Amino acid sequence: MNAPHTPPQHLLRLARQVLDIEADAVRNLSLRLDERFADAVQLMLACRGRVVVSGMGKSGHIGHKIAATLASTGTPAFFMHPGEASHGDLGMIAPDDVVLALSNSGESAEIVTIVPLIKRRGAKLISMTGNPASTLAREADVHLNAAVDKEACPLNLAPTASTTAALALGDALAVALLDARGFSADDFARTHPGGSLGRRLLVHVRDVMHSGEALPRIGLDAPLKAALLEMTRKGLGMTAVVDESGRVAGIFTDGDLRRALERELDLHQAQVSSLMSPNPKTIGPDELAVAAVEKMDTLKINGLLVVDPDNTLVGALNMHDLLKAGVV
Repeated sequence: MNAPHTPPQHLLRLARQVLDIEADAVRNLSLRLDERFADAVQLMLACRGRVVVSGMGKSGHIGHKIAATLASTGTPAFFMHPGEASHGDLGMIAPDDVVLALSNSGESAEIVTIVPLIKRRGAKLISMTGNPASTLAREADVHLNAAVDKEACPLNLAPTASTTAALALGDALAVALLDARGFSADDFARTHPGGSLGRRLLVHVRDVMHSGEALPRIGLDAPLKAALLEMTRKGLGMTAVVDESGRVAGIFTDGDLRRALERELDLHQAQVSSLMSPNPKTIGPDELAVAAVEKMDTLKINGLLVVDPDNTLVGALNMHDLLKAGVV
């Protein structure tokens, strides 16, 4: 059976209505925040165990995400399915833990059933519900009110605005905890080593630069022919020009070669020192690779020489190396 045709204008109007309702739900949640939010944060900060997040149905899906966000931002956390908790998974909870239980109604049978058992184990309980008068709200050590005026669903039935509000409140908890713990960008990178964020924050210039035999370099007194051979062998489209002590005196690139050809010089007799670009832009080996990307982008160049504090050449890299490392 063919689906009835719905005018695009109607679809756009409905979509905007959904977004407006959910935006209002989060905005009203912000205005309603009080000291109980701070109490919840303090409970989590004082937790010597882990934060155990639990929820049923759509609240469970939100709980999964909250647990993942907490764990990736410095607060050890995991998700426990309330249905499985009644069949053995309650053993995951230890006396030093804090349980964060989500239920829009505050009466979800699977959650309410395990509340006495959570308390018996000695764990603290934070509830997040849309009903401050509910069983779960009353039994919690701290209750967070995530109520919404209405769902974005036209039938006011499907969890939409309520799950958005709970998700946003979970993010607020995670960020408040992140700030209170002094969780840094380096800490974040260590919990995300496989992603692009981790690569941008963990990869340093020394990790991607060419060094040793792979590093193109010639002396100040070298002829142009030697520079071209070195560039060809090392394949970076450039070579460093160094003095007798190994300090960088200049750089010779494909661009310098093109400019030399325009000058109609005797290329067989020319020395590289008369054609190189002196005082080239450099970077230190311990700087982040992303800093090299930013410098190349700002200067509109494709390569950088890597030097130590006394300007001794230690490496070279180009944009292809950074692309290959995944930091671009």
